[in-house]
Amino acid sequence: MAEKKIIESEFTWKAYFLAIISYLGILCLVPIVVNKDDEYVNFHARQGLVLWIWSAIAIFGLYIPVLGKFFFGISAFLIMVFSIIGIVSVIFTKAWKLPLVGDMAGGL
Repeated sequence: MAEKKIIESEFTWKAYFLAIISYLGILCLVPIVVNKDDEYVNFHARQGLVLWIWSAIAIFGLYIPVLGKFFFGISAFLIMVFSIIGIVSVIFTKAWKLPLVGDMAGGL
């Protein structure tokens, strides 16, 4: 993990659930729509959105001959690892900025 970003937030089961589903593909859109005011959930939802966009690009990358399968394989592995790290950070009620992903999510 690159660095820890400290976000003050009250713990609620709703925020906990929404932060976890932020890392489950297209479900990252649910926290963005449902809970715009919670900074903790918004942080995780933005990172999940970047991972989801990356996965969509990786799928379209399969149309590229030869390198497409390699790009897709590496991307799928990294997306899975980053999603697991994100879910673990939610379990520990932390807001870890994921490498590469966190920087892109900061601009959203």
